Amino acid sequence: MINILMVEKGRKESSQGSIKTTSMEVTAMTKKRLILVLTLVLFLSIAPSQIQALQSYSDTSIEIIQTVSFREAPSTSGTFIRYLRSGEKLEIISAPNSYWYEVRDSSGKLGFVSSSSKYIALTVIPIYSEANGEIVSSVSFRTGPSTSNQRIRYLSTGEQIWVLEKVNEYWYKAEDKNHIIGYLSTNPKYIKTTFNSLIDDEEADDAGQTNAQVVKSVSFRKGPSTSYERIRYLQAGEQLQIIAKHNSYWYEAKDTNGTIGYVSTSTSYIVSTFTEEAKVLPENAVELIIQAGMSYLGTPYEYGSSRFDTNTFDCSDFIRQSFLDGIGLKLPSDSRQQGDWVKEIYGGQAITDWQQLNRGDLMFFMSYKGSDAADYSNVNKSTEEITHVAIYLGNDQVLHTYSVESGGVVVSNIQGTNWEYRFLFGGQALPK
Repeated sequence: MINILMVEKGRKESSQGSIKTTSMEVTAMTKKRLILVLTLVLFLSIAPSQIQALQSYSDTSIEIIQTVSFREAPSTSGTFIRYLRSGEKLEIISAPNSYWYEVRDSSGKLGFVSSSSKYIALTVIPIYSEANGEIVSSVSFRTGPSTSNQRIRYLSTGEQIWVLEKVNEYWYKAEDKNHIIGYLSTNPKYIKTTFNSLIDDEEADDAGQTNAQVVKSVSFRKGPSTSYERIRYLQAGEQLQIIAKHNSYWYEAKDTNGTIGYVSTSTSYIVSTFTEEAKVLPENAVELIIQAGMSYLGTPYEYGSSRFDTNTFDCSDFIRQSFLDGIGLKLPSDSRQQGDWVKEIYGGQAITDWQQLNRGDLMFFMSYKGSDAADYSNVNKSTEEITHVAIYLGNDQVLHTYSVESGGVVVSNIQGTNWEYRFLFGGQALPK
């Protein structure tokens, strides 16, 4: 069988104007004339629906964004090969169905990986010679198909865009003029497009099925924490579609109005038939996280640093990146939400004596009030807000970043310093 991959050479500018070209590569063939003949024969034999798919976009590679299983068959029952780690690049061989990609890793090993955007990011090169969408009213461009995902930027009225995929009834996956891939609303008040969804009716119907029922009134929130704003109360008897299990305590779900939010996983509030692929954290998860963090020693500090690059960090961005690089676990993006994350793992409590912490635990601190213990003697720490987070290394040391003057990412001692006096609570961030 001859595999054909259709790719765009790119939008190249010349003195003659904009030149847009496409080429077809046929694997296992070397003679150009034979390639041309086979390409023409195969292209003419492709059904119209397949031609439409080829004209839409071509997935050229995959990057792993969260640890996921690599299997010998396109099923969770397929033999486990190994875990694919965050940052790994894979070559796409085929797409046997809507849920799996056949891929080749950097060692040449063939296998299958989930197509879920929770685990992978596709490097997509549009085939369209012209943009197929135009923004009609400014709209958020996000990192994922939910209002809880981070905003990359606002797309401006009149901006041209390449729609790649209709993820569901509410979200498009698209590429902007800067070749950034993100997600935006399908609402026609924000975008007009000539894109035709390639999802067949059977798949679309299945995507809208509910798989959970509320058994007791519970909060529906904008993020996976009680600190996030409540969208509304879900009422007993309401049907939901569980999209993903964010952690042991929160589901990402869609209600019958199409609103996406987060709800408790507790069976006191919800019953569900949702299942997910079982993931086991590596035994050396803590060391992988610390190793990832140590690789950034000396990286400059910047308050409010971008979550889309590693050129600079603030404290919570650094923690988030260390976990993402080390084990593919995506923590919340600010220190207070990271504190909520840890508390939820401990059932609402956490460790308040830092000497009881283990290597790899997170430590949370209040604002600076002075360098002496006496400066904190009358402080009610239970009411203080988190202003800093660090990774405990053991042996009286933490790995963190807190100022430009300190040199960015550094290792600091705790005992007898303001860090000891400012400590609020800590604990592990790895799901139990």
